[in-house]
Amino acid sequence: MKKIITTALLLCCFLVGFGTIANLNGKWTGTLKTDGDDEYPLLYNFKIDGDQLSGTAKTPKGDLPINDGKIVGDTFKFNVVISGMEVDHSGRFYGDSVGVDISLGDARSHAKLIRTE
Repeated sequence: MKKIITTALLLCCFLVGFGTIANLNGKWTGTLKTDGDDEYPLLYNFKIDGDQLSGTAKTPKGDLPINDGKIVGDTFKFNVVISGMEVDHSGRFYGDSVGVDISLGDARSHAKLIRTE
C-alpha cells in the first residue's frame, strides 16, 4: 500500500511539472545586456513536445531554428547557430517569466524573458 501511494504521489508531481513547462509554449521577449552596456533585443518562439524544445530565435540574420532543445523539470537548454557559431542557452521557467543564460565561448550573459502572447 505504501509503494502504491508513493508511486501515485510521484506520478502526480511529474504530471504537474509537465503541465507547467508546457506553458512555455509561445513567444517570449527580453533584452540581453552585455558588460559593455550594449543591449540586444531577444525574441523566442518556443514549442514544447514532451521533453523536447524547438522553435525559433529572432536574430539580426532573421529567424533561426532552436537546436538540440531539451527539458528537464522546469529547466531547459538549447542552442542557436549564428554565422557558424553555436550560442548555448540554458534557462528556468518560472510561470510568468523565464530566466535564460546565454553563452558564446567564454562570454556569458543572463536575461529575463516575458511572454508576449
